[in-house]
Amino acid sequence: MDEQTVAVVVNEKNTTVPRGTTVGDLRDLMKPGADVLVVNGFPSGPANELNYGDRVALIRRGEIPARDELESLMAARHTPRVHERMKRSVVGIAGLGGLGSNVAVSLARMGVGRLILADFDVVEPTNLNRQQYSIDHIGRAKTDAMSEIIGTINPYLTIALHQVELNRDNIPQVFGDAQVIVECFDGAEAKAMILQAVPELLPDAYIIGASGLAGYGDSNSIQTMKLGERVFIVGDLTTAAEPGRGLMAPRVAIAAGHQANIVVEILMNIVSTED
Repeated sequence: MDEQTVAVVVNEKNTTVPRGTTVGDLRDLMKPGADVLVVNGFPSGPANELNYGDRVALIRRGEIPARDELESLMAARHTPRVHERMKRSVVGIAGLGGLGSNVAVSLARMGVGRLILADFDVVEPTNLNRQQYSIDHIGRAKTDAMSEIIGTINPYLTIALHQVELNRDNIPQVFGDAQVIVECFDGAEAKAMILQAVPELLPDAYIIGASGLAGYGDSNSIQTMKLGERVFIVGDLTTAAEPGRGLMAPRVAIAAGHQANIVVEILMNIVSTED
């Protein structure tokens, strides 16, 4: 490269352009008709001039990109720094119900490189009020159904499926590689079991639990709380499901969003972008 050119990355491909080239010039040269222009994770106008090292995504609305472009286009809005950390991350999800199915979809959209999904159950009609499944998934194992859903969102992820009922004995085997484990069980006993087991058996892993999600109460009562060096819990800690106050999609999704968000925060702090 000389002083008359600028090195940039366009849809994850290295290229050089003459100094003074604008985003619109690049679009006209490399992807005519592109109407979504993203530079370094942010929308850009066509008149903006390119600088050394800029990462550019050129997208045509409504066009399904080739497989080799899809990952870069999905990551464009996250910025490269975030994306590189997500790609190197391993997250386990214990239970794929209302919380777990929502957490899994959020982390797939974030581009977490490897997801370990564990659940022993099948999709039932009563799951559809708050979980990410559809009528076509009824009767199928939740692990298989969630793997299919994720594959339609981000086919670049590695997914490990465990159709098992988790217990203290098999947690290390299932989640041994996970940097963060998300507890998404319904039952109090199962929640207590994994929240105790992970710090003891997998002391380097983080665990994010949940308690108090039912009903349609105050959204802001759902909080993310730190209970130990590597233990977090999401919820209001009091609002349990009971007759007249069931588990409902909006509040469950709020809690799942809290869980997925703290996963991303943890990963951004602990995952290196270097080999």
